[in-house]
Amino acid sequence: MLSIASGETMSQSPLHAAAAGDDVRTIEKLLSEGAEIDARDGTGATPLLVATHGNKIDAARALIEAGADVNAKDNIEDSPYLYAGARGHIEILKTALSHGADLRSINRYGGTALIPACERGHVETVRTLIEAGVDVDHVNKLGWTALLEAIILGDGGERHRQIVGLLVKAGANVNLADSDGVTPLRHARSRGFKEIEKLLVAAGAS
Repeated sequence: MLSIASGETMSQSPLHAAAAGDDVRTIEKLLSEGAEIDARDGTGATPLLVATHGNKIDAARALIEAGADVNAKDNIEDSPYLYAGARGHIEILKTALSHGADLRSINRYGGTALIPACERGHVETVRTLIEAGVDVDHVNKLGWTALLEAIILGDGGERHRQIVGLLVKAGANVNLADSDGVTPLRHARSRGFKEIEKLLVAAGAS
């Protein structure tokens, strides 16, 4: 059993431990001996998700190339693909995208991988997900699109300006309001995000 910060314990297979340690040699050995590649620990995480949590690129790549499920969700509905997108773990994300990532899959907030990537300012991740074909106008449980989340939870700085620009260029609906009827432009103005306001107005926002 592995002790975790909360004082609780969770079961962890040797493959989970190897993934957490980025130990590709041990991963390959365990798989050759018949280890279950998508075994679950006490949180429902697979070895691949454990590797993704730590951004263990080599371990994640080895597991994905061996057939690990990039869409397997844990108990809180994180998958390797969704987590890599949300956290900006770009190398793991790209590998997941080339190995069957479900672009329509959603997290516990009802959002795609694109929405938290926009919030957190992961510019290259946002670009990658847009190019992969993730729906830029998907609405999560809060009533927010990726564009709204970039404005509401972003800081209005350079990274978020770039992200708004990428979303606009990708055809995001700049007038799609939140569940209270507040548009992206109104949110930008209320926060004093002048450069983002200019981008939205130029794209036809009202």
